Amino acid sequence: MRLERTYVMVKPDGVQRGLVSNVIARFERRGLKVVGLKMLQIPRELAQEHYGEHKGKPFFEALVGYIISSPVVAMVLEGKNAVAVARDMMGATDPQKAAPGTIRGEFGLDIGRNVVHGSDSTTSAEREINLFFGQDELVEYRMETEAWIYE
Repeated sequence: MRLERTYVMVKPDGVQRGLVSNVIARFERRGLKVVGLKMLQIPRELAQEHYGEHKGKPFFEALVGYIISSPVVAMVLEGKNAVAVARDMMGATDPQKAAPGTIRGEFGLDIGRNVVHGSDSTTSAEREINLFFGQDELVEYRMETEAWIYE
């Protein structure tokens, strides 16, 4: 079985509201394994690179300003179909449209304060993981519970 990795970030509003442990616990309870985890204050240059696809759009500067306004918690999660599983758990980008029980559906009200970011594809996951983590910051290990999560 091939396990996939994805990048997830608890954004400044999630950190400021004390939701970090709740967000991490949800992913762990689902069966995703944390293989990288750190809190950081994102430098402007890294934020601009992270949101590079939005450069030139009217909201770009506000987006960058917001993501550097407070610390974030960056993590790499591993599991079967990790990108899709994490995206489903987060819910729609607009919390008003997010399903009840999702992270955004439970904790968000505004699209600009939607608590979490997650990679939208395996390609994005690889890019974002490499932006925020060095290979020496990712840990390879086997959890004994994996036999109870995967066939």
